[in-house]
Amino acid sequence: MENSTNEPLLEAFAKVLRKERTKAGLSQEELAHRAGKSMRYVSLLESCRHQPSLSTLKGLCDGMGIKMSDFVADIETDLS
Repeated sequence: MENSTNEPLLEAFAKVLRKERTKAGLSQEELAHRAGKSMRYVSLLESCRHQPSLSTLKGLCDGMGIKMSDFVADIETDLS
């Protein structure tokens, strides 16, 4: 983990990413292709071992066909 104080946030991000990817009917490989990332990178995000940049977050959301604001709202809900 990059920073233990980020752990709850990274866990919430990973949970929402996995949920939204599955809801969109995408494999990690397909989402990675759509977002211009490697499948390994998506796997690292879903296992809380990497923290995405804003541009990566945008690419992931575009790849899943959802708004960034909705994605972040789901993370906030998971944290509360």
